[in-house]
Amino acid sequence: MKRSEINTQIRIAKAIFQSIGFKLPPFAFYSPDQWSVLQEEADEIRENGLGWDVTDYGLGDFAATGLLLFTLRNGNYARREKYPKGYAEKIMLIGEGQLSPMHFHWKKREDIINRGGGNLQLRLYLTDENENFSSESFTIAVDAIRKTCRPGEIITLTPGESICLEPLMYHEFYAETNTGPVVIGEVSDVNDDENDNRFFSPIGRFPEIIEDEPPLHLLCTEYP
Repeated sequence: MKRSEINTQIRIAKAIFQSIGFKLPPFAFYSPDQWSVLQEEADEIRENGLGWDVTDYGLGDFAATGLLLFTLRNGNYARREKYPKGYAEKIMLIGEGQLSPMHFHWKKREDIINRGGGNLQLRLYLTDENENFSSESFTIAVDAIRKTCRPGEIITLTPGESICLEPLMYHEFYAETNTGPVVIGEVSDVNDDENDNRFFSPIGRFPEIIEDEPPLHLLCTEYP
């Protein structure tokens, strides 16, 4: 991705989050110069991957396959004594026509919440013993109401609705056509992007960046 595209997406996200009354923490607005002088007092942000995350999954077409995320809080399985939190929280933005591709997590259980905007659609499968799609039906909880789903069934969440995704449950999600971009909340077990993502088709998690202009804000993988 070009840095200019990342900067544009962050500006759009800040405006949309503001429009629904979602307030970001102060470190969301730190400049690269501010990061250059921060020392160990900011280690929890650096070491736990908090902050901005804009990804095209290495495919080079953010509008078609991509996601903007901001991680607000997170624990750290590799540094449990220093960071004992067992939970994480994110706010995300997905545009119309944009897909977050099919994947599951070995460890992470997560609630996905439609915080505002359009309707969010999720396609779901269980995984089989070979980490392929299972042909079995399954149950999920949508706002604590149990529901039986067929393999590959699409669940639609309107603003305010949420779904609990269990470990080993394949999921992809996107904004429903003609409903607008969706602000998505995530409340989960500890998030570990390096070790706990299994994409159905092999892709990258973080983008390669072409530096065509200075960064507005550093991404969570770029802190000094």
